[in-house]
Formats: sequence, structure tokens, C-alpha cells
Amino acid sequence: MNRPGLEADAVLACGEVRTCLLPARDALGEREAVRLLRMRPDERVRVSRHPNRLVVSPDVLTGVDCRLPTDTGARVRAVGTVSAHALLVEGRVLQCAASFSLAAAGADRRHPWGYYLVRPGLLVPVGRLPERSVARGFLLGHRPGQLDVGSIAEGVLAQVARQGAVLDHDPPLTAAVTHLRWTAVRAVDEEPFSVFTKGEDGLRMVELRLPPDVPLTEAGALCVDLALHDWLLTTVADKLDGLRTHPADDRAVLRVLLPLVDHLMHLWMPRARIAPVLRTTWDALEETPGYSRQWNALAQRVRDQLSLHAIQLLGKVPSGP
Repeated sequence: MNRPGLEADAVLACGEVRTCLLPARDALGEREAVRLLRMRPDERVRVSRHPNRLVVSPDVLTGVDCRLPTDTGARVRAVGTVSAHALLVEGRVLQCAASFSLAAAGADRRHPWGYYLVRPGLLVPVGRLPERSVARGFLLGHRPGQLDVGSIAEGVLAQVARQGAVLDHDPPLTAAVTHLRWTAVRAVDEEPFSVFTKGEDGLRMVELRLPPDVPLTEAGALCVDLALHDWLLTTVADKLDGLRTHPADDRAVLRVLLPLVDHLMHLWMPRARIAPVLRTTWDALEETPGYSRQWNALAQRVRDQLSLHAIQLLGKVPSGP
């Protein structure tokens, strides 16, 4: 979300996104989804119906006063609020995102809390911010005593999952929770670029250098979109990995394929809700992993397998007299 008047103060934006299958047997309708994500009584839940249905919770602010991670081990203290919210895509895929922007410099001592509360989602360093060192340190991960944005996203995820009146915790398929960590700075003396990597533990990391005229806060929506499609691709690929397709295994194969078709295959819609100025950035991020190419191949494999098993099933039905 853009915050006019605060964007000029920010030189670095960071965040983490958690993506998972909603723990429910069926996809939630719009009314149930709004009920699930009503996390604050003073703000309404946002609903977007085109090009697909997206329900977004109000922002939840967490006050922090702690050290920031750095790659050099330098001690950098910042004070302010981290903004977090939950998103539900087509009533089926749940995402929780926590993020913050960082000002270039702050006073040598801390202000009263009121100063920070009127700057939601902005952290102000005590002194000057070594932005590149903090950006690299954030991607490497926090150490004890340092800001842990992932735990804030996890807290939002747990808060949503506890809604027992809405969720039956009986999902139609098993799927992992994916983590995406991102940073964004402005490219001043260099060309804009984007780097997408996966750590050994499955952590996704995105490093962005954005054009000077692009608000850093726009990077959050881009990374949420990337996290969603990375999760979809990972989940479908994992389900198809090693799938036995022998005719004797018809029922086992269908138990894998049918939930994918019912719940996930229609959700692939990259770049649906990112700013037009960032669409080329998404294209660059997708080019190296080749997400759409791989997704199209997997989707075709699912369709082919269903067609093959339908033909085999028809072949077992006796013909008429």
C-alpha cells in the first residue's frame, strides 16, 4: 500500500510472505472469507472480484524497537511499526505478508511512540542507515535479538488459522508452506535489476533494484504475486513428481489429479494486480526460472493424464449389443 508523504523518506523496503493452502475442505465464499479476515473492527476487509476473487485483511501494525540484521555485524537500531496483512485468493490459497520501509536516517535518540504511529509501516533508524548492509543482512536472515519479520507473518497466519468457526482443518490435499523474503532499494547509479534465488531449506529470496521513480512500497504486491505463483508451481510439481500412471493405479492417480484441477489449476494468473511499472520486473524474475513455461507443461500433463485415464476407463466399459 502506498503511503503518500512517507515514500520520500524510505530508501529500503523489506518483507516476508508466507503462502499455504487454506485449511478447509472447500473454498470459502466471499462472505465467509470476509468474516475470516476481519482482523480489526475499525477497518473493513477489502474485496476485489476481477480478474479473480481476492480478499485482503486490514493492516495490523506491530511496534518494534530492536536491532536490524546486517551482513557486517554492525549494530543498527530502528524504531517504528511493521505492517502485516492476510490475503485469500479465490477462497483457497492463504497468504500472510509482513513488511516495512526504512528511512535513510533518524535522530540520535528515540522519539515518543506517537511519532512512529503516524508513520505506519516505516522504521526510523537511530542515526544513519547503512542501507546496502541492512538489505544484504535481511536476506541472510536475522540473529537472536534482531528484527524477525518472518515471525510477525507467522503470527498473522496462526491468527487466521485459529478461526475454528470458519475453518474445518480438513484440506483436500497436503501442501507445504512456502517462505519468500524480499528487499527493494532504488537503483541510483546502476541499472534496475531483480534476482530470484532459492535457499537449501526452500526459502525463496528476491532482491530488487527498482527505477528511481517507482515507489518502494509497490514491491510488496509484486513479491506477494510472485510468492503465490511460486507456491502453485511448487505444489503441483511436487504432486506430479514420481506419480505412477499404470492403469492398475487409476484410482490413486485420480486422487492426486482431481484435487489439483478442482482447487488450484484455475488460480494461475501472474501480474494480475501489480503496478504496470513493475510488470517488466515480474517478467525478468520469471524469465530465469521459466515459471509460466513450466506451469504450462505441468498443466498439459495433468490434462493428458486425465484424458488418458478417461480413455482407459471407457475401454473397460462393455459396448452395447
